[in-house]
Amino acid sequence: MADKPDKTNKLKARLPRGFADRGGAEIAATRRMLDKIRAVYERYGFEPLETPAIEYTDALGKFLPDQDRPNEGVFSFQDDDEQWLSLRYDLTAPLARYVAENFDALPKPYRSYREGFVFRDEKPGPGRFRQFMQFDADTVGSASMAADAEMCMMAADTMEALGIPRGSYVVKVNNRKVLDGVLEAIKLGGAVNSAKRLMVLRAIDKYDRLGRDSVEQLLGRGRKDESGDFTHGAGLDTQQIAAVLNYIEFQLADEIDLEGVFDDWRRIVSSSIAGTKGVTELEEVAFLCHSAGYGPTRISFDSSVVRGLEYYTGPVYEVRYDGLIERFRGEPVPATGFSIGVSRLMAALQHLGKIESKAEPGPVVVTVFDRERIADYQKMVATLRNAGIRAELYLGSGKMGPQLKYADKRGAPCVVIQGGDEKAKGEVQIKDLIEGAKAAAAIASNQEWRESRPAQF
Repeated sequence: MADKPDKTNKLKARLPRGFADRGGAEIAATRRMLDKIRAVYERYGFEPLETPAIEYTDALGKFLPDQDRPNEGVFSFQDDDEQWLSLRYDLTAPLARYVAENFDALPKPYRSYREGFVFRDEKPGPGRFRQFMQFDADTVGSASMAADAEMCMMAADTMEALGIPRGSYVVKVNNRKVLDGVLEAIKLGGAVNSAKRLMVLRAIDKYDRLGRDSVEQLLGRGRKDESGDFTHGAGLDTQQIAAVLNYIEFQLADEIDLEGVFDDWRRIVSSSIAGTKGVTELEEVAFLCHSAGYGPTRISFDSSVVRGLEYYTGPVYEVRYDGLIERFRGEPVPATGFSIGVSRLMAALQHLGKIESKAEPGPVVVTVFDRERIADYQKMVATLRNAGIRAELYLGSGKMGPQLKYADKRGAPCVVIQGGDEKAKGEVQIKDLIEGAKAAAAIASNQEWRESRPAQF
């Protein structure tokens, strides 16, 4: 008797935590969405750029999403030369490396867009993955607030290109200099407070997601989440916490007087040169956007918008980062841009009914009625493909029933069947899987066949 297979050592198929597979329907829906985003970016004069998923760790630097030291928050490994390499955690740091490496050859300003997966070694959770897709647009080499205003307008146009009507979205803008001015006002300026300052900014950035009470805890001693994990807080005193919350809770209604808001912000940061400059920059961005017809229902100025990365230096919608390229060149290079989280935007669009997640129609399946005529069937498939029709030959060994079940599972609009009788007449039988009807037709004219079935091909 033959030995039975040993199942005890069978490898278990499993997906790592924080990662997800994507099927054909999701990929097709994502492709349609990215095409619309790409069209807007290119209409603004931006050109594509692709960088590797792996960079030298020191090129990514210490600017990590949840930690302020290398190798934390990223997936890293050493190569044969004992050099540390890391999977990119965003698309901005690789852009900085690319610009620094090709600085003299690039036009200034340099407008580019990039799309691709990024990786973060963080605790996964609902809607929070370790691999996710981003779609970025950046302008490098211009310190003008017009570049920042252009980014805000392009973000608004992108939302509308995706079918989100005005009134259902808003691009929120803030300025990191204003935030830094607020922190200076509560005695958190200077290098000695840099770590605490970063903790405060990351806490503020969670305001929309966690709410006031949780942010208040993160500004103070710390917060325990629903899983029981404890996050240490920034350790601010009661007065400092009150000052920060007072600032970030500015709510700007559509009808609000922006000049009055900017005056209030200027008063709050009056002791800070950087903070005062930040308010002036926001005023200029607001003027340029509103002059172009992008009013407060499309672009608003919100004091709770931060972002957690340390390289942000100016207007934050995501983001001006004048200091990032300086690490490579030794001189400041102004840069501004924004990033779209593709997965989260896709979920929002599906919720709004703006994107269908159905799979694209499958290929026409040419069935194998007579195994000895496999070459004839392969020729049929080639003829269909040459006519621009998606087609495939059934490669299994089943009879006609299993072949039809396969075609149905593939989402095929129809199958092609040719037995001995059809062969003798120079015809094929077409089984319409969509309408559930049969038709006999000569295959003399692929053009005529396609024109008679416009919904399927």
